[in-house]
Amino acid sequence: MRFAIALLTVLCIASVIGTVVQQRQPMTNYVNQFGPFWSELFGKLDLYTVYSAWWFLLMLAFLVVSTSLCIARHTPKILRDLRTFKESMREQSIQAFKLKALGYLHMNPEAALGQVNAWLAAEGWKARAQVRTGGVMIGARKGSAHKIGYLAAHSAIVLICLGGLFDGDLVVRAIMKVQGKEIYQGSDLTRITDINRLSPANPSFRGNLYVPEGSRSSTALLSMPSGVVVQDLPFDVELKKFIVEYYATGMPKLFASDIVIHDRRDGSSTAATVKVNEPVTYRGVTLYQSSFEDGGSAMKIKLRSLQSAHDTPLDAKVNGTTTLTVDGESYGLEFTGLRVINVENFADDGKDKAGTDVRKVDLVGRLEQHLGSGANVSDRKTLRNVGPSFSYKLRDASGQAREYNNYMLPLELEGHRVYLLGVRDTLADNFRYLRVPVDSKDSMESWLALRRVLADPAQRLLAARQYALGASPPDKPAMQAQLEATALRTLTLFAGAEGLKADAPAQGAALGGLPALSQFIEREVPEPERARVSEVLLRILNGSLFELHKQAEEQLGRPRPEPGDATQAFMTQAVLSLSDAMFYPAPVVMQLDDFQQVQASVFQVTRAPGQTLVYLGAVLLIVGVFAMLYVKDRRLWLWLEAAPGRNEQTRVRMALSSNRDSPDLPVEFQALKQRLLHEEA
Repeated sequence: MRFAIALLTVLCIASVIGTVVQQRQPMTNYVNQFGPFWSELFGKLDLYTVYSAWWFLLMLAFLVVSTSLCIARHTPKILRDLRTFKESMREQSIQAFKLKALGYLHMNPEAALGQVNAWLAAEGWKARAQVRTGGVMIGARKGSAHKIGYLAAHSAIVLICLGGLFDGDLVVRAIMKVQGKEIYQGSDLTRITDINRLSPANPSFRGNLYVPEGSRSSTALLSMPSGVVVQDLPFDVELKKFIVEYYATGMPKLFASDIVIHDRRDGSSTAATVKVNEPVTYRGVTLYQSSFEDGGSAMKIKLRSLQSAHDTPLDAKVNGTTTLTVDGESYGLEFTGLRVINVENFADDGKDKAGTDVRKVDLVGRLEQHLGSGANVSDRKTLRNVGPSFSYKLRDASGQAREYNNYMLPLELEGHRVYLLGVRDTLADNFRYLRVPVDSKDSMESWLALRRVLADPAQRLLAARQYALGASPPDKPAMQAQLEATALRTLTLFAGAEGLKADAPAQGAALGGLPALSQFIEREVPEPERARVSEVLLRILNGSLFELHKQAEEQLGRPRPEPGDATQAFMTQAVLSLSDAMFYPAPVVMQLDDFQQVQASVFQVTRAPGQTLVYLGAVLLIVGVFAMLYVKDRRLWLWLEAAPGRNEQTRVRMALSSNRDSPDLPVEFQALKQRLLHEEA
């Protein structure tokens, strides 16, 4: 018993670990979460596959054997005890019990025996009498279910453990070993052969079935510690339609799949609907609605060049790949997802927050992050659907990839409408978003045009000249030339073009934007003068960029912008966005124009023969625990004999015992005395 309790304790601790640590994830996820040392150590301890680890299964087997031996040892004694009433108890032994009594019944012993037996039967006591010389000993018992509870509880542990062993991957691994099957460790599932497939007759499995809308599938993937195994199903699952319903906030409230099951054995078709928590079972295989993914949606993408005004249309498909060539360099382009519904948290304090004025930016302070989050996080939640987004990866010639996530529609953040262009270097990172302000037509055309003219040296020179002409007094021509040179140098630094002149730019030098101006001031200006020079340069930068904005709008065929609140708000956001764009690691901006969504359902398919054992074990465990805790096994003895010196009277000596002492036991005994003896002893 101590050994079984120790095993149960260790199994509970292991189960907690298996619940806290996500099982069967890619090894890179564990390295990012725990670090190289601990991830390798936890892997050697099989903490990523706890429920199929050899030590876990070994302890489970020992627990089954130990508990089974315990049941086998005690069952014969319990069964014998259930059949005995101990009516052979001696009268002297009754007097040794703590709960005992002596009384008289005003009737002869034969009548007293009949009355006592009738009362015991009416109260649910099972009794047996032994006639002796001089009297009758009655042995009665009540609460025999307590002993049955012991057997039920211990049998439940065995059944649950056996069910867990049958429904785990122990059976799958045994079948693979017997049939010579192997785990597929590659990423291209089209290369899977028969040696990686299990037959539909496999008695136990648990895997994932991926089915796009309008198609059918009959193979599930079983995740193994080092790869996958393909499980063939005895039927095909066709997904007619995936249904998702949302609350007003955009949060989902229903996931369901309308499917048709095509039986390979007789060719019959069965329509069904699989919902979350409402699975469908067919021929012993149960389908659960596990999740949903994109099934290969078609997208129309517009490639927006940052260097020229020519846009390139591109037809793409989710999970599709292509090659992108920009300025002589080739990139691998992988489209990874389309999300039609995006629910973001927006905190609204009721105030119209104006954009940050660049004149208040501290260029001397260190800028640790160039691209910010998509939305500010607040303690209060205001959920809103912000429309579709799509994600893709750009892979360079060395094979290194960055992931991007762009929203189709502009979002209103802090009182300004902006496009969000997200990027992250690894899957473990959060997306950082470049905020691109929209123009009067709710597009990013003005920002893109401004970005292009900023990269053109001739346009920068013209903008610096126009700014100096408007900002210099007419009677001081020398100041105009000096101001033009300063404006040109400021624009060149901001555009990141000055560093390109050097054969080997200094390590850590800023590419451009506001950090480049900050480094210039730290390098060239004495510390007491930095605050004043910073303010002057920002004013010059604002004015020069406004001149560039005028030139960009003329190239778009639009009227020249006039100073005003709308223009000031756009320029404020544009300066910050252009600065952040220097660190946007992509040669083009991809914008989603249109899409045709195709959904796909992911079902968890299981064949669990041990499920019946687990359910039966759960019922037995409930019955057994309640029987052991709330049912008391009580025994009652009554010795009936003719009362000496009293005609037509019977002397009754009685005693009560129980397997568990409790405060209500004496109360129950007093009630028995009242009913049987009609008086207190």
